[in-house]
Amino acid sequence: MRTARIERKTAETAITVEIDLDGTGAYDVATGIGFLDHMVEQFSRHSLIDVSMKVAGDLHVDQHHTTEDSALALGQAISQALGDKAGIGRYGSAYSPMDETLSRVALDISGRPYLVWRAGFTQERLGEWDTELIEHWFHSVAQTAGLTLHVELLYGSNNHHICESVFKGFARAMRQAVELDPRKRGAIPSTKGQLGG
Repeated sequence: MRTARIERKTAETAITVEIDLDGTGAYDVATGIGFLDHMVEQFSRHSLIDVSMKVAGDLHVDQHHTTEDSALALGQAISQALGDKAGIGRYGSAYSPMDETLSRVALDISGRPYLVWRAGFTQERLGEWDTELIEHWFHSVAQTAGLTLHVELLYGSNNHHICESVFKGFARAMRQAVELDPRKRGAIPSTKGQLGG
């Protein structure tokens, strides 16, 4: 079973994340930030990774710790569920259209975290979520999941569409990358014999 449960507790947040890489896209998400909930739900539904995420954060301060720590915990869960990564597709990419917006996401479950972010927003908030935290969310997931992650907005003008397009593209790319390829017969997808390091 490619599942994981992460419990992360600090002076700033208390988080429980459970995932199933071979799920159906079922989700139960409560971060305290409505738009972040919506995006994690989109990630789950379109990656087919089941996600349960419960967060109690210091939102009386701001949204930074809740955003960052929820992403770190999700990335840790993905990494743990992948184990030694034997038999996975490893690479994933997706073009994600949403009305006037088109995004491109490409990733490698390389074990070498890196984010290239070429997207942006023209308003400070989506719902109550600070848009400057969206890039940071992806950076944090990439760090703990061990992803080389490239996110690019090709064009678009509606900020809601831009954000949703990026998250859905990330989800579709992750679906490709974590799926098991029967032709690999359980081999680790690297000539090194391991991923990372």
